[in-house]
Amino acid sequence: MKILSLNIWGGRAGKENLLAFFKEQSNSVDIFCLQEVWSAPYEHLEGVNAGGVPIQHESIMMYAMQEIAEVLHEYEYFFHPHFMDNYGLLMLVHKRIKVKGSGEVWVHKDKDFIPEGDIGHHARNIQYVILENETAEITVCNFHGLWNGKGKVDSEARLLQSNKIVSFTSQYQHVVLCGDFNLLLDTESVRKIEEGGFRNMIREHKVTSTRTSFYTKPEKFADYVFVSNGTSVKNFEVLTDEVSDHAPLLVEI
Repeated sequence: MKILSLNIWGGRAGKENLLAFFKEQSNSVDIFCLQEVWSAPYEHLEGVNAGGVPIQHESIMMYAMQEIAEVLHEYEYFFHPHFMDNYGLLMLVHKRIKVKGSGEVWVHKDKDFIPEGDIGHHARNIQYVILENETAEITVCNFHGLWNGKGKVDSEARLLQSNKIVSFTSQYQHVVLCGDFNLLLDTESVRKIEEGGFRNMIREHKVTSTRTSFYTKPEKFADYVFVSNGTSVKNFEVLTDEVSDHAPLLVEI
């Protein structure tokens, strides 16, 4: 089973290239875990800061969920917003795979939380699907960790977020947890997840950056793939495709 994780950056790097990338990857990828996905505009928020950057609707794929789902029409899609109704996490599972269950769990604030000031301070959830094959159940979790405008270092809220992630995933035997965690590698927040029963593919493979040339800041870590101890990993790689300011991560279990 191949799982691809990507923060699509709202499609700011170019819609056509992004959709072509998904079409190409659909030849082998079973599950796509995507972050920063829009399903409709928030017109009243034009120019408002989101993660330190003003929202400019003309530069964003406002209907990315629908456009990606159309390209990946052989996949069942699951959308779980974490800021109001139109922005959040999108997971696509190939229809040949049996989905036993799906849902979300909140690990920072809650669904109804609306931040004051920069809306990048919104709540955070884990999106998950439970898959079933002949021998085992596999739980795949898609995540976009909290942003606080103070870098990607530890904070009380991030440590609590990691505790909640470990608490939720501990009920499942085979778990893949992936996404943009907004964390540097050598943080206690990352170590808490590792100590909670996960192999960190970024650490194991000595990855030095999960960003592309679109990202010019010095902190090059953000994205991770964690695989539960006891779950076999056949391959892991950071793809070189530049379709976002984040690099796509591909794991095969």
